[in-house]
Amino acid sequence: MVVHSASERVLAGLDPEQRSAVTAPAGPVCILAGAGTGKTRAVTSRIAHRALSGEISARHVLAVTFTARAAAEMRARLTALGVGGVQARTFHAAALRQVRYFAPRLLAGRAMPELLDSKVRLVTLAAAKAGLRTDRAAARDLAGEIEWAKSSLVEPGEYVVAAAKAMRDTPHEPARVAEVFTAYERIKRSNGVIDFEDMLRAAVWGIEEHRDVAEQVRAQYRHFVVDEYQDVNPLQQRLLEAWLGGRDDLTVVGDASQTIYSFTGATSSYLVDFPRRYRGATVVRLVRDYRSTPQVVGLANAVISQARGAEARLRLELVGQRPPGPEPELRIFTDEPAEANAVAARCRALVDAGTPAKEIAVLFRTNAQSEAYEKALTEAQVPYVVQGAERFFERAEVRQAMIALRAATRSIPGETPLPAAVVEALTAVGWAPGAAPAGGAARERWEALAALVQLAEEYAATPQVLPIGPAASVERPVTLADFNDELARRAAAQHVPTVDGVTLASLHSAKGLEWDAVFLVGLSEGTLPTTYAKTVEQVEEERRLLYVGVTRAREWLWLSYASARSPGGRARRPSRFLPQLDRSGGAERAGAGPAARRPERRRTQIVSCRICGATLLAGPDRKLGRCPTCPSDIDEELHERLREWRQRVAGGQRVPAYVVFTDATLVALAERRPGRAEELIAIAGIGPRKLGLYGEAVLALVAGAAVDDVCSEKTFEISP
Repeated sequence: MVVHSASERVLAGLDPEQRSAVTAPAGPVCILAGAGTGKTRAVTSRIAHRALSGEISARHVLAVTFTARAAAEMRARLTALGVGGVQARTFHAAALRQVRYFAPRLLAGRAMPELLDSKVRLVTLAAAKAGLRTDRAAARDLAGEIEWAKSSLVEPGEYVVAAAKAMRDTPHEPARVAEVFTAYERIKRSNGVIDFEDMLRAAVWGIEEHRDVAEQVRAQYRHFVVDEYQDVNPLQQRLLEAWLGGRDDLTVVGDASQTIYSFTGATSSYLVDFPRRYRGATVVRLVRDYRSTPQVVGLANAVISQARGAEARLRLELVGQRPPGPEPELRIFTDEPAEANAVAARCRALVDAGTPAKEIAVLFRTNAQSEAYEKALTEAQVPYVVQGAERFFERAEVRQAMIALRAATRSIPGETPLPAAVVEALTAVGWAPGAAPAGGAARERWEALAALVQLAEEYAATPQVLPIGPAASVERPVTLADFNDELARRAAAQHVPTVDGVTLASLHSAKGLEWDAVFLVGLSEGTLPTTYAKTVEQVEEERRLLYVGVTRAREWLWLSYASARSPGGRARRPSRFLPQLDRSGGAERAGAGPAARRPERRRTQIVSCRICGATLLAGPDRKLGRCPTCPSDIDEELHERLREWRQRVAGGQRVPAYVVFTDATLVALAERRPGRAEELIAIAGIGPRKLGLYGEAVLALVAGAAVDDVCSEKTFEISP
């Protein structure tokens, strides 16, 4: 009776969908859990409920996830629910534990090979044997490609065909990568070491090829839970199937809309196909979002609603459960420095208003984008930390570049224009202008050095001013030495002790985290989606990246992009994934036919905030002429007279008040106080017709006239 009561207490406070997941019968269960819907609570409650009710023994449960942090959280929650003995581990930790345990039996007494922490050193040797000279970034890209192949169960001899089929953006010609792959495997064996993929394969081999090992493992683990199932790769899936041995007491939890690691070999196909793979499986959808406000949830739904492909079949429409909050802000800036400075200023304002800096995040597509925000936050005196990457000036390639730039002051003529001098100096560290190389690490390295070139171009546009007397000065062009001094100042300002501050992170490294306030920056075509996303599947993964970014925000969300990379630079378009941005000038109506959906061929007028200068996108903001968070300068007395005048006019014409002017239009009139017809018609929502009907009266009211003076019987005879 006591056990039964404990199991019932586990159900307390669960919503109907969570309860359905917890109480689902034994057998295959698929929990489709949207962002912020309490998936960890649901899955740990399911384990606890089954254990406390006596249905299963906790020591027979193996729960696997993808990070040690997630596994630790799962164990802590189970302990709090009164359940101990559950093995909650990452795939790698679970496999390593089993391989070490069975090694004496499988290796006939030989010692277990040493496990490599990193492939890079051996890959560098393998590349040399294959005739390729590589730096550390190129070696990391080759190592990543080998990891993808091994995780996808692709052998060296199969790599060329598999890479072509998967449309891999390979760091070298596929045949050369295959040569490096082959050489790496040989060097690894000759050194008597194994990598993480070998260790997973060893766990599979031990079960599949040794009956006694299989029986012992399957006797120990009888009930399985897999978190983040959309991130499983073929090798991990094969290990899971080896553990199961044809049994089906399996609970998987995932969200296909958060599939963002396919470049590593992860695939959501196992999650998508789960109901077909396990006929009669229980499928539960968790859609109540307890993390974000309805406004943030609405934007997340709008972003993912346009998704296409296999993952879109499992798309969830979230329902916000929190009280309403502010609308997400959408901003366009002239260039990236202006965007970074505006973000830093808003971070400063949030911190000053009481938001802890650690509850604010600035998220971007690539790590190379961090430098502008590190600089802007430093200048705004806002503390920050870089998540999942080194600070810009601590990156090896940037330090190496700064050494080369200092050395170049002795070899490059002083009259050489600064940008050209920087480009010439960077050739010494292997950088060249043009297209970025293939491969993630090499591309990140190239983009980091390209950021130095861009910085030089911006710095060169600001000549040095030298005093030549008490009241006179002269300008001179900046030199490479000046630029080196500027880089040193920036590096010194940003080499500060680690503190709790605003988080700077890539969208990939932000997955699984959340903050009160989130800035999603650099949302332009070519950045998100990246220019390297060439297939439909790759573009859809970029869309899911934005969805993940949006769902990190609890209350306050800012989305922005810069019209140009640098002042006066080539114009860029906003990301196609932003549903609020109507780039054609016409809106698509839900349910309308093809003809109705055809956009109008007209140019949308650009409206900027008259206070901070940001481009305004939302209709009410455009009408007001300012951002909703910028300070209002409304004339309250004029606003009251306008409201009274509108009420009289609407009453006389027997129409609702909004037909005359909306509330937003009245606020805009009271804030902007137009003095001429041209200024009046510039307010969004006041066209030529309403100017003719009401323009004279409104201008008179703005000039100070009383309502009685502008209202007449004729006013009430006008038919709107």
